[in-house]
Amino acid sequence: MTVIRAEISINGEQMLVPAVEIDGTLVITSGRFPRIAAVKDESFVDAGVPRDPARFVKAVSESMLAADIVTFTQHIDDPRPRHPYYCELDNVAAADTTDFTKWWEKLPQSTRKNCRRAEKRGVLTRIVSLDEHLATGIKGIYDETPTRQGRRFWHYGKDVHRVLRENATYLDRSDFIASYHEDDLIGFMKIVYVGRIARIMQLLSRISHNDKRPINALIAKAVEVCSQNGVTHLIYSKYQYGNKTSTPLMEFKSRNGFNCIMFPRYYVPLTLQGRIAIACRLHRGALGLLPAAVINNVLRMRDSLNGLITAGPTTPASVHNIGDVGVSDE
Repeated sequence: MTVIRAEISINGEQMLVPAVEIDGTLVITSGRFPRIAAVKDESFVDAGVPRDPARFVKAVSESMLAADIVTFTQHIDDPRPRHPYYCELDNVAAADTTDFTKWWEKLPQSTRKNCRRAEKRGVLTRIVSLDEHLATGIKGIYDETPTRQGRRFWHYGKDVHRVLRENATYLDRSDFIASYHEDDLIGFMKIVYVGRIARIMQLLSRISHNDKRPINALIAKAVEVCSQNGVTHLIYSKYQYGNKTSTPLMEFKSRNGFNCIMFPRYYVPLTLQGRIAIACRLHRGALGLLPAAVINNVLRMRDSLNGLITAGPTTPASVHNIGDVGVSDE
């Protein structure tokens, strides 16, 4: 099985990583120690949940990928572990979209008020097509500030053609939802359909129009579209990241009708290094190892440093960017 190079995006930068093709699906490795193999863009492709895990693990093990660990999940609606491998609980932030009215009625009064505020202040939200005109509007949102959520914003300064190309992934099963104010694009969302689930790939708005609550309007429209299309859940990346127990983003998701759904994620060691890494919990990364108090202190220090380095405004807690495929919103 020949090892090739696959392009992925990390923090907005395109990188080539080792990959092999298994049953028509690309499997890539990431990290240095341990080197973890997973389906490329696993959250956005059906093959992200292998139909035959034993065959999948065997194929990765026999490939030339040189991975220490291979990881995969079960479906989000299948919480009981079904395979004879080591697993831990993973999670997503999911909104039930089977009935828009039920979702709406469960929202806090303040969230419904924000959705109505968007409409009252002249925000029009609708499905649009990806073209150069939309890409130009998206670039305007990208270029509003070089930092968001206390970090360097990786989409800042990209040209229109790059914006168009990078947003064209999975175009045949995606919807773009846009919020306009006086014909100006002030927010957009890209959702990708994976079976009967829709996943938010990017959600962003202009900071200068935050008073019009375009993010709330975009989420409401997305739930409505999903309900009309027979989609069962709208996924907004993870609900909890590592050992973080409470963040403004978690609170925002909860207020907008997203709940935490837990499901098994498997980690299968392929080498001695992989077994050692799992035993030492190194596969979890820093967010899964450090105590919540330490993580919160580090984040506060990061935000303070970014505030000193950059003079531009940062994004309020109610505006979030999912980023590129495989990049989380935290």
